[in-house]
Amino acid sequence: MRVDLAGLCGTDYSIWTGARAVAYPRVMGHEFVGRVQGAGRDVRSVRLGDRVVVEPNYSCGRCPLCREGNRNLCFQRTTIGIDVDGAFAELARVPERCCWAVPAKVADDDALLAEPLAVVTRAVKRGAPRAGETAAVVGAGTLGLLALQVLTAAGARVLVVSRTSRRFAMAKALGAADTHAVSAGSLDGAAQQFSGREGVDLVIETAGSAMAVQHALSLVRPGGRVVLTGLPHEPTPVAFFSVVRREVTITGSMIYQDEFGEALRLLESGAVRGEPLVTHRFDLDAIGEAFDAHHDPASIKVAVAPGKSS
Repeated sequence: MRVDLAGLCGTDYSIWTGARAVAYPRVMGHEFVGRVQGAGRDVRSVRLGDRVVVEPNYSCGRCPLCREGNRNLCFQRTTIGIDVDGAFAELARVPERCCWAVPAKVADDDALLAEPLAVVTRAVKRGAPRAGETAAVVGAGTLGLLALQVLTAAGARVLVVSRTSRRFAMAKALGAADTHAVSAGSLDGAAQQFSGREGVDLVIETAGSAMAVQHALSLVRPGGRVVLTGLPHEPTPVAFFSVVRREVTITGSMIYQDEFGEALRLLESGAVRGEPLVTHRFDLDAIGEAFDAHHDPASIKVAVAPGKSS
């Protein structure tokens, strides 16, 4: 496929800096949309010229985890842009099963967010929000701002919590009922004021740090649910006495299983908007500048587009 737009994420940045080792040489990039330029003779589900977004993770299909339906947990899972070459190129070769047709009314800038949107769609589903409940999102990055919209579409009132207030105006524009900066004071107090009771019903953690896990547990009410989507690599202290005493349900959520189609439907309906999150765009030849921009706190989603820069 010819790559029209590719997104940069934290995983790409960690590979670029050397913090995460992969088999070299490697073309990175796993969030992308483009058009089919050629196909093998046995390909049936896509045609030349089709506009597609890529689901970059595919499992082995043979192990016990895959056979029981947990393909997102497969130990032999392959990720485009990490295990095999990806989208920071003019052309990318992908398996047919990874291609999803982009609905005509969904713009490329929105479709670009389909992969991270699938991640939080699964996380929210695992949290089982009910209309009228209160929820909090920890983190106001790409995943957090998408999770906010998915929760709002499910009928929840959402509090967005972040280390700083930098993205709170955007959070409000995307549907947040309220916001709270960690530095502004007590998290449990903010959750109680927002919910009108001991804390919020559901917390979706998207920041991926040990501190974010603690923040999530401070926000949730007794009997509430916490869904963790981040992958903190440092030790994460948890006061399990409080977890048990309050009967808090903690659930992990790993990428996605069958949520890609649902993510595209949310974009097509307008319930979720991806375009406001695309804050920077660079030509492929300026990809070094794109990585620098990703590290800039002012950026949310940085896109790389062959022949298009701004």
